[in-house]
Amino acid sequence: MSEARKKFSDVDGFIDLLIAACEDPSINDTLERLLVTPDVKRKDILKAVIFQMEQRGAPPPLRDAFICLLDDAAAEKAYEVIYQCKREGRDAS
Repeated sequence: MSEARKKFSDVDGFIDLLIAACEDPSINDTLERLLVTPDVKRKDILKAVIFQMEQRGAPPPLRDAFICLLDDAAAEKAYEVIYQCKREGRDAS
């Protein structure tokens, strides 16, 4: 994410990650486990993942999605979104 003031909703990779988590229960579960981790530990995990992504040449939109999750407010909103998707998915069953 090159612009410090860019809104998270403007980061295509972040939106794509949330959509993927809503469509795929395994992605939802993995992301939920990350997001319920205490903030300091979540950030440490994310920094390690982002570093590995950079080393392996991951696509910038995917890396940007994970960078968004370093922000506490973005992580909280992501959790709300994926939690709601999970509930709606159960209600539809």
